[in-house]
Amino acid sequence: MTLAPLLAAPSYVIVHAVAAMAAFVLGLIQLAAPKGTLPHRTIGWIWVILMAVVAASSFLIHTICTFGPFSIIHGLSLVTLIALPMGVAHARAHRVGRHKRTMTLLFAGALVVAGIFTLSPGRIMHDVVFGTVSTHGDCTRTGA
Repeated sequence: MTLAPLLAAPSYVIVHAVAAMAAFVLGLIQLAAPKGTLPHRTIGWIWVILMAVVAASSFLIHTICTFGPFSIIHGLSLVTLIALPMGVAHARAHRVGRHKRTMTLLFAGALVVAGIFTLSPGRIMHDVVFGTVSTHGDCTRTGA
């Protein structure tokens, strides 16, 4: 394992990865901790902000270009940016079941499933975890 590939990446990739890792850890805490408490609400707001940063920063990353400069992951980011305020609204309206379902699905889909795909060969996080060396280009730039 080596952080060198991540530290060599553009700053927006570093922000994206650090926010995703922090959201993952806080998400695990949220899933395990008591609900409805002040710590749950406080950590929840931090998690929502981190998730928004993860989703928004993904639009600056163009290593997979399936639809012009975008990929399926960008679609997931758009869904995340729509679902986050919905999940918050459910909590504020005391629709606990809908809030729990929305936030759990966001954690599973936008962090766990998307995170697994970052471990694919040729991706920065694959190089970080497995200590490999790959070329990480930007498919929107010529020569990448």
